Amino acid sequence: MTTDAHDHASVRELLGAWAVHALPPAEQRLVPAHLADCEECAAEAERLRTTVRHLDGPAPTAPASAEPAESAAPSSGSHPMNQILARALARRPPVPRTGPHAEPYAAAVAALQALLVELTESGLRWGTPVIHDWSVQDTVAHLVAADEHLAVHLGLPANEPPAPAPAAGDRWRTAWATRTQRVIAHERARPPHATVATWREQAAALLATPAAHDGEQAARAATLLGVRLPVADHFLVRAFETWIHADDIGRALDRPVPPPPAAHLWRLVRLAVRILGLALGPQAPTVALTVTDAGRTTEWIVGAEGEPVRAELVLDSLDFCLLIGGRATPGTVPRSVGGDEDAARSVLDQAARLAWL
Repeated sequence: MTTDAHDHASVRELLGAWAVHALPPAEQRLVPAHLADCEECAAEAERLRTTVRHLDGPAPTAPASAEPAESAAPSSGSHPMNQILARALARRPPVPRTGPHAEPYAAAVAALQALLVELTESGLRWGTPVIHDWSVQDTVAHLVAADEHLAVHLGLPANEPPAPAPAAGDRWRTAWATRTQRVIAHERARPPHATVATWREQAAALLATPAAHDGEQAARAATLLGVRLPVADHFLVRAFETWIHADDIGRALDRPVPPPPAAHLWRLVRLAVRILGLALGPQAPTVALTVTDAGRTTEWIVGAEGEPVRAELVLDSLDFCLLIGGRATPGTVPRSVGGDEDAARSVLDQAARLAWL
């Protein structure tokens, strides 16, 4: 039996819901049939199920005389954290249908939204320190300001307080820091649920724009946050930042947040490598950068063109993204290096300098 490309893409979108037993009845038979014929999806499905089992904790032992239920719900374990996370996964809002370029952002928004719902219901403190000098509420407010760049470019209104005109040249970092602090100060005067509603509504509006669905519109370039990229790639930047800050919040609250699905993470890797190559420029030492995950290994040559390769640098995909995102450092990120250590270190240092999160 062969796997139809359309069915493959459709089933990939359903794997997260399948892993937590949350598929609609009309789609419950699609996934098992496809997994029997597709090794790639089967591997991803097993990874997702393993993650859910880890979050749920050990399944309770049923009495020997008990009859198995026809459609048993996944166990949530005995630890309160595991119970909350299992409920969050099972009740995660459906990921909006978008073009492929916006799928990672839609998934990251759904994951963070589920975490914030559980935070509200569990009575945890919104003032819990997260990162920099930000609380949980501040971090959500930061995402309001961060998403605003793409939102305004796509014709959506800016949030309160009114946004200044975009900064030109290298001044974007200063303007960006000023804007995010103004939004955070504004949101601190509001209830946390209002801040979350503002973020959620802006994210939903972004995912409803024509550019989130139309590949031709998404191919148009725009300069946002100091880099000129197709709008499709700016959606990936938004996915990257939303995931990183969801992970920040999860760590602060002792609620582990699973990484993006492998296919989404690999899109973030490819974008990060392209931006890293531009940042290194033609004068940097030539390095063979290899990024690996459980299912693939890809090598890129970065640095000066036409020069001999001076070093080989191997990084795991998740570690590479955490380095680009400012959550790992050049001195501590796990890696394998061959050849010129200084040349490899120059790539790691430049990757770390890209972070603004």
